[in-house]
Amino acid sequence: MKFDLHTHHDRCGHAEGKIRDYIEAALANGLSIIGISDHSPFLASEENQLNPAIAMAKSELPEYVAEVLRLKEQYRGKIEVLLGIESDFFPEHAELYKRVYAEYPFDYRIGSVHVSSGKHIFDKTRWDKVDEEQLKTEAEIYLGLIQASAQSGMFEILGHIDAIKGFCPAIAGHLSPLMEQTLQVIAASGVSIEVNTSGKFKPSGGWHPSLDILERAAYYGVSVTFGSDSHVPERVGDEWEDVREALKKLGFKEWTFYRERKRQSIPL
Repeated sequence: MKFDLHTHHDRCGHAEGKIRDYIEAALANGLSIIGISDHSPFLASEENQLNPAIAMAKSELPEYVAEVLRLKEQYRGKIEVLLGIESDFFPEHAELYKRVYAEYPFDYRIGSVHVSSGKHIFDKTRWDKVDEEQLKTEAEIYLGLIQASAQSGMFEILGHIDAIKGFCPAIAGHLSPLMEQTLQVIAASGVSIEVNTSGKFKPSGGWHPSLDILERAAYYGVSVTFGSDSHVPERVGDEWEDVREALKKLGFKEWTFYRERKRQSIPL
């Protein structure tokens, strides 16, 4: 059963295509399940759309949900369409996000840390002239947020848990000593992590998380799911079979998806 839980569309301002385009691409690529998980609005902002190039407007959220639900019905019997969302994690606004998400019938919510130390993790300029001590500190802050997001009760899935290395490969060495504890926290929380295949488009390369982290995740019994993080329809399901084979070699026996926020297991 082939699936992909991490896809975007043009509402977020940096993806191409409509939701229907991603569903059609999933059908063409032989998927049984497609999850739509566009970027949540910045709910704590006084502005309707704080950053049009990053996330949808607050006023778009109800229509986003309604559109996915309409398409779920239209494609019933052809492919299962799941309603998801990719949410930033801001500890200071966690209760607000919980209240808003409770209003909608999400099948799953992906928690992704995109902002740490007040800056976006994919802001290339933040890494200019940083020394090793600063990288160590940033790694600690970032993984602290990953741990807090796992423990928040807000999410079923954690997105790209080592993505801070995307435009700063040098920070990877500082993530490693802290990742062991982070995986233990994730395992205890019961949330899943995704294998995100979009890392190849960044200087760090590879998947998020990397194979060494996935190996330790298997050791601690962390459940895993799959997400292409596609921002163009052509990438739906990208490298699904490669990820499946890699997980089997690492000792995983199954992977998961979520329906009505309940974990469903699929043998590898």
